[in-house]
Amino acid sequence: MNSKAAITGVYGYVPDYILTNAELEKMVDTSDEWITSRTGIKERHILKGEGLGTSHMAAKAVEGLLAKTGTKPADIELLICATTTPDYVFPSTANLICDMTGIRAVGSFDIQAACSGFLYALTIGSQFIETGKYKKVIVVGADKMSAIVDYTDRTTCVLFGDGAGAVLLEPTPEDNGIIDSIIRSDGSGQNHLVQKAGGSRYPPTHETIDKRWHYVYQDGPSVFKFAVKNMADVSAEIMERNHLKGSDVAWLVPHQANKRIIEATANRMGLGMDRVMLNIHKYGNTTAATIPLCLFDYESQLNKGDNLILAAFGGGFTWGAVYLKWAI
Repeated sequence: MNSKAAITGVYGYVPDYILTNAELEKMVDTSDEWITSRTGIKERHILKGEGLGTSHMAAKAVEGLLAKTGTKPADIELLICATTTPDYVFPSTANLICDMTGIRAVGSFDIQAACSGFLYALTIGSQFIETGKYKKVIVVGADKMSAIVDYTDRTTCVLFGDGAGAVLLEPTPEDNGIIDSIIRSDGSGQNHLVQKAGGSRYPPTHETIDKRWHYVYQDGPSVFKFAVKNMADVSAEIMERNHLKGSDVAWLVPHQANKRIIEATANRMGLGMDRVMLNIHKYGNTTAATIPLCLFDYESQLNKGDNLILAAFGGGFTWGAVYLKWAI
């Protein structure tokens, strides 16, 4: 029987600069009360500095992970980076992270599934462990959302922050580790949450810049409605097919997009908010980084064997859930 893949280490990084609701009040027509009541966000961290990209935060998370787990860069066999804000169209951000952290001559690539990216990458990375192909795989979720946020658009600029989180996957002979995963998508949602220009369909021109097409566009009500239903549905589905009741789940680890979406998902699963990881108030929506940052923040409260449900929803649309037993 093949081994299960287990998370054997987790590390998170957020940049120093904190953008508060009070500061946003000076930039756009909004208020702390409006932002907090609708999203649960109080502040978000922003990466400042010329020429600094997603890879710089991701490399900090990977360096911390290697040091924390006592792992040498030479021991890593594969690195997968989930990101919506790559440093470049090419080379991949994963390539850059490996170069910055001394991980040489291994497979590395990016996954783009928006806010569900980390769950997609975790699902892919775990296969390499389960098949016996590799023994040490790093999965990173990282985004510099400030690079594509329009700070004159009050509907989106209050939501997003920058950050990175990384986990080490290794085989385990025990009954812990990643038990099950579901990943889904529906491309008909493309117009509701999209960066319209910068790709091959609309390459950069003066016109695309003037139209502000290089920033995040979101149709909030449509996204909210779809996210509430699908994040809750997929969480309930993974519980049902693994015969889990709400009382069996130690923690829900949800994507941190909106506190109301998180509450709806917990309610559907039969969980009180005391068993839901929540750090949206500190970081906002860091896209692919939210789930590993939650695991990093809450690690001291986790016990070996705890049942965790990881759930996310993102642009595309994409969504998914992972059921794992905590292994450390």
